[in-house]
Amino acid sequence: MEEKMRHLEMIQNVISRMASNSFLLKGWTVTLVVGLLAFANIEQMDSKFMFLALIPSLFFWVLDGYFIHQGRLYVKLYERVTTLDNEEIDFSLNTDQYKTKAGTLVEAICSNTLLIFYLPTLSVVAAAIWYLK
Repeated sequence: MEEKMRHLEMIQNVISRMASNSFLLKGWTVTLVVGLLAFANIEQMDSKFMFLALIPSLFFWVLDGYFIHQGRLYVKLYERVTTLDNEEIDFSLNTDQYKTKAGTLVEAICSNTLLIFYLPTLSVVAAAIWYLK
């Protein structure tokens, strides 16, 4: 039983790290967009400047989706390890066999949690671009 608990703790640590990375990306996205909007000189700025906020926001969205996808893979691994006997524990963190069960990266990027965060963020940037034109 001790081996199973250590393996499950290892997997849980990876899942926690993926969730933490996802949270940090959202924080960086908000910081970047709000920083560009707050410290911009509206009179001297044109809409091309605001396109700078779109690029990292989209990049962070995809990267956030990647972390969500990886977290889902490790949840599937965690679920499998809970069903193993102590003799079957190999401490593997390989998630290749769960790629079809955990969904695709595109599904993770388009998940409700990411859409609810990134669509409004990108809408604010788009509105700023439209306003400055």
